[in-house]
Amino acid sequence: MRHRLAHWATHALIGCAYLSVPVAPAVASLVFWRRRYLLRYRTTMRKTLTHIQALRQGPALHYFRDVAGQVKQVPEHIEGECVQCGNCCMNHQCMFLEPAGAEKFQCGIYHSPLRRWSNCGSFPLHGHDIARYQCPSYYVSGGQDKPVIPIHPART
Repeated sequence: MRHRLAHWATHALIGCAYLSVPVAPAVASLVFWRRRYLLRYRTTMRKTLTHIQALRQGPALHYFRDVAGQVKQVPEHIEGECVQCGNCCMNHQCMFLEPAGAEKFQCGIYHSPLRRWSNCGSFPLHGHDIARYQCPSYYVSGGQDKPVIPIHPART
């Protein structure tokens, strides 16, 4: 039953998101106090559509199934720290992702209280998250403190 409810909530969210695309720049400007979303209306609409398409690839379902109170215990111990690669931001498709230097990215709404309720605040929840986004810095610790995915050195 929970899985069906998660699927229904995911479809409802995606449907509402598509309906809100024309007003998304204005809403984002008001909610996050950033004029540029409205000033760059067409760009924000394009980014919104890309964001919604990326949500359809799994993050929305993951949120409703695993994050929104469905998983009571996370069986894996995650270690590491963020290196600002941007992979976890729906593989660089999040509309709020902003460049922060050479191959570094930052969340444009990181300090918003609304961000806490998003999927972003839970990354990584388990090893599947790390593998999905090929995160170079977080890993599942299995007592030996060895990463479960290969970590490649940063390109210079």
